[in-house]
Formats: sequence, structure tokens, C-alpha cells
Amino acid sequence: MANNKRFKLILVLGMITAIGPFSIDMYLPAFVNIAEHMDTTVAHVSLSLSSFFIGISFGQFNYGPLLDRFGRKKPLYVGLCIYLVTSAACVFAQSADMLIGMRFLQALGSCAGMVASRAMIRDIFSVKDNAKVLSKLMLVIAVSPIIAPTLGGFVTSAFGWQSVFVILTIMAVIILLAVHYFLPETQKPDPSYSLKPRAILKNYRAVLKEPQFYTYAFAGAAAAAGLYAYIAGSPTVFLELFKVTEKQYGLIFALIAGGLITASQINSLLLKKYNSEQIIPVALFIQCLAGIGFFTWSLLGDISLFGTVGLLMLYLSCQGFIFPNSSALSMAPFTKNAGSASALMGGVQMATGAFTSVLVSYFSNGTSLPMAAVMACCAITSFLILQVGTKIIRYKASKTLVEEECVEMIGNS
Repeated sequence: MANNKRFKLILVLGMITAIGPFSIDMYLPAFVNIAEHMDTTVAHVSLSLSSFFIGISFGQFNYGPLLDRFGRKKPLYVGLCIYLVTSAACVFAQSADMLIGMRFLQALGSCAGMVASRAMIRDIFSVKDNAKVLSKLMLVIAVSPIIAPTLGGFVTSAFGWQSVFVILTIMAVIILLAVHYFLPETQKPDPSYSLKPRAILKNYRAVLKEPQFYTYAFAGAAAAAGLYAYIAGSPTVFLELFKVTEKQYGLIFALIAGGLITASQINSLLLKKYNSEQIIPVALFIQCLAGIGFFTWSLLGDISLFGTVGLLMLYLSCQGFIFPNSSALSMAPFTKNAGSASALMGGVQMATGAFTSVLVSYFSNGTSLPMAAVMACCAITSFLILQVGTKIIRYKASKTLVEEECVEMIGNS
């Protein structure tokens, strides 16, 4: 594939993947403004974030079978159109409950891009190149937390919170055009693929039976849940606890995201010398240390703004290593059911993200402790899943090898 074509492809795939994270990050600085406009609390407004996570979780399970049945682009078009209409509807939301409902529907549209991009990468690139491509894709995705909150803070201050959703609507139109003109269809429709509930569940069960999938998909999901806990808790921690302005909050968000971008690019370099299986445990161990350190400092009650930013940067930078490698290893065993595998992986990831965001919002008490506790638990859980899962993978591999040797001996006798 020519470098220019490869660059355009990764850029468009990054755009359709980033539409979800961008929709999350951009309106975070507007929480206080929205709460004042709708005469409610920031905690109530933050439920619109939780509803988005719930929508993006369950929506992915629907798109997986559709992508395998109708090809990649048609379901993607449907999702992007849903996203466009609901983004426009959010502009006219008059209550927090209406915003919560519209954000749920907006999420159902945005998750089409997240599922389709992973499936298309699996279609186009070899298993060996998947992690490298996902690292480059991470660069596009990671720009979202830098641009989105900063832009969201500025436009909210200048034009009000509604301007955030006006920009998201315009962005949806641009992405639709980019998909139409620059993104090729990578999978032909498969009429034999059944959309009956029993057949869909059978395909999902087949994916879940693969140890390599559930080990890396669940470990990656638990690690990512720490990121969503941060997203849900950061408005309370920075805007209410540390009293930073909306613009300062956007800049802090951008600074922390810078660590994530740097890590994802270092990961691309490390993959030239090490494999994904070697990189993930080291990244998870460091994330555990950062999470435990943040929790301990928060528990003591003497945490500073600079200390919080530093520990969060270290913790979240580890995602630059965890996400591309866990995603590549999760998808590696699949060809025919790549859409379903992508949907299941993304659905599990977002479901855990929805759970942790609700957890942080529910226990919010004006301190950093709820966010820190959930983030530490996520990192530890991910590390434990990886340790147990890799043992199961090795056991299955050795058992398969013994069975193959027995068959060969019988054949030779």
C-alpha cells in the first residue's frame, strides 16, 4: 500500500474512531455552564456522560453482526447519520433529562465508527502490523483529549454550551464526506451471515471461547475503565476541588493527553524490538503503581494540583501501550467474525467504562478519593486478569501441541 494512501486511510479510520472520545471530551468543560443553565447540579449533568457510555456499550453489540452481514460501510453510514441528527438535537435540549436521553442516542450512532475501524484494520493489515497501525491510530485518537476540552472550554466561555454540539454536528458532516470519498469497502456483504438472535449469540459465544480474546479484551477493558473513571471524575476534581477555570481545565486535560500521545508513539518504536505480549505486563505494572500512589495520596488528604496532574499523566500514559497491543492481540485469532469480535471487545470496554463512570459520579464527594479509588482498582484488576489469562493461553497452547504430536505419531505408525 502506497504511503499516501495508507496515511489517508489511517487518518479517516482515526476520525471515525475518535468521534466517540471527542463527543465525551469536548463538553466536559461545559458541565458547570450546563448545570447553571438547566438549574441543576453538576452531578446530574454528569449522568449524561454515563448515558453516553451505556449507549456506546450496548450499541456496539448491534453493529458487529451488521458489519459482518452487510459489509463495513453501510452500517457505518447509518450510525453516522444517527449521530448527526442527535448532535443537532442536543443543541435544543432544555433539561438535563432531555440531554441525558439525546446523549444516549448520540452514542448509539457514534459507536458504529469505533466497531467499523477495528474490523477494517483487521481486514486490511496483517496481524503483525495491527499493533503498529493501532499505535498510529492512537495518535489521531489521542489528539481528541487535547483539542476537544480546550476547544470546548473556549467556545463555552465565548458562545455558551450549545456551541459544543453545533461543532459536533458540523464534524459529523465532514466525517460522512471523508468516509464516502476516502474510505474503501474492505469486506463484501455476506448473505449467508444470519442476523437471527440465536445465530448472533452463537457467534459471540465462539469469540468468547477463545482464551486470547477474553484475556486481552478483558484486561484492556479493565485498564480503559480507569481512563473513563478519570473522565467522569476530573470535572469535580479540577473544577470544584482545585477551582481551576474552564480554560485551565482544558489545558490540563491536553497536558495529560500529551503523555498518552507520546507513549503511543514510543510503543510503535518498541514493537520493532519487542512483541505485544512483552510490552503489556510492564505497562500494567507501572499503571498499578501510579494508581495505588494516587489513591494513597488522596486518602491522606494532602494531595496537590501538581501531584494530581503528575500521577494522572503517568497512569494514563500507560494506555498508549495497553490499548494498541491488547486490541491487536484480541483481534488476532479472527477473520470471519472480525466484526463481532470488534463489537464484543468494544462493548465490554465501554460497559466497564459506563460502570466506573456511574460509580465515580455516585460516590462523588468533592474530593479526589472516589476517582482515585476506582482508578487503582481498575489497574489492579487488569493486571490480575492478564496474569491468569496468559497462564490459560500457555496451557491451551501446550495441550494443543501435545494433541498434534499424538495425531502425528498415530499417522506415522
